[in-house]
Amino acid sequence: MQTNLPNCFDALIVGAGPAGSAVAIQLARAGWSVALIESQCFPRRKVCGECVAASNLPLLEALGIGDTFNFLAGPDLRSVRLLRGGRAAEAELPAADHARYPWGRGLGREALDILLLEQARAAGAFVFQPCTAQAILGGPGSWHCELRQMAPAALLRLRAKVVVDAHGSWEHLPSDRPKHRQTRGSGDLLAFKANFSGSNLADGQISVLALDGGYGGMVMADRQTMTLACCIRRDRLCELRSHAPGLSASEAVEAWLKRECAGVRAALQSAQRMGPWLASGPLDPGVRVNAADGIFRVGNAAGEAHPILGEGMSMALQSAALLCSHLLGRCGTSAVPDAPAQADLQRRYAASWRHHFAPRLRLAAVFAHLAMRPRQAAALLKLVQVWPRILTLGARWGGKVRTPEFAGSMAIARAWHPIPGSAAQRTSLTRPQEEST
Repeated sequence: MQTNLPNCFDALIVGAGPAGSAVAIQLARAGWSVALIESQCFPRRKVCGECVAASNLPLLEALGIGDTFNFLAGPDLRSVRLLRGGRAAEAELPAADHARYPWGRGLGREALDILLLEQARAAGAFVFQPCTAQAILGGPGSWHCELRQMAPAALLRLRAKVVVDAHGSWEHLPSDRPKHRQTRGSGDLLAFKANFSGSNLADGQISVLALDGGYGGMVMADRQTMTLACCIRRDRLCELRSHAPGLSASEAVEAWLKRECAGVRAALQSAQRMGPWLASGPLDPGVRVNAADGIFRVGNAAGEAHPILGEGMSMALQSAALLCSHLLGRCGTSAVPDAPAQADLQRRYAASWRHHFAPRLRLAAVFAHLAMRPRQAAALLKLVQVWPRILTLGARWGGKVRTPEFAGSMAIARAWHPIPGSAAQRTSLTRPQEEST
């Protein structure tokens, strides 16, 4: 934690994941005073996939971590396989429009989070970590925020003109927390993830798993580490555990994946799990960008998609660029909008967000529900076997090949405040081998 910190800021950002750190970098480079709040210590493992679509790589370059990302990330992702039971269908992924970045790649969140957070710090953002938001009161132009600092323990009071909510899937602002203490439902989707070394999964391939009561994916990321992630309905998990009462939830899920999918069995045949399984949930897909509380939202706080298409990272980085294009304007202005201007920006940003991202949420929801239902999944696999190009088109429809035009604001901010990548970062970042959930 930095010492002698100010208590009044132009912008306060809650959450230092990819979305929050990307906003902090851009606003700080434009001359804003920025407070970046993060409740967890880094590096951290997260229940999420590790794919970064090619459309996001120019954004990472504009944020100043492109070279380091290229050094650390896994192999180019050039193909996608749909797996169900013992059957599979494969298709090529489309090359992106950008000449330098035609293919997506994988990088663990524990590395990517640190790269972006340190770049935000280098840009001038004040980082409060580990620190949680206890209360956010007031309104646009005059926010009053109470923070609980963990180490050393202290209660901090900050003021800010703009508040940006960039929390992840499993955390919420103080005002939102009561809404999310909801009753458990049998259809809740619970998320699981583990990393493996020594996998037989082919480099450069994304595997999508259609499962009875869930869906998942496998990919080879950095350091020859395979990520296996899935979502499973709560009732399906309860059924699995009732048939094997001695197994933990994660053990039941791993056994289920191996039993249900020949591709998973083959990939894990000689693999060793790196650390424990991570678990979280339930997922809460939907659009939340147009909340009428005066707070700007990015990443999963703005809207969450079913992760079957791997859109989480794209929506994090691209929604950050979209918000900053509205807050800073085309010329990267350093003027902080007053309360009336923020209200107008809220409306325009929400409309633009829905235009760019709502179709992806709908596409992911359709694909997820097809993959989870046996009859529909079987029909989908037959269709893909006959017409593999539908997977290629799906990647294109999902926004994985074209960098959005609004990302130009990031390049403007970088031109004003160029920050070279750190060679030390390239050699010091490693994936933790053992961490508790």
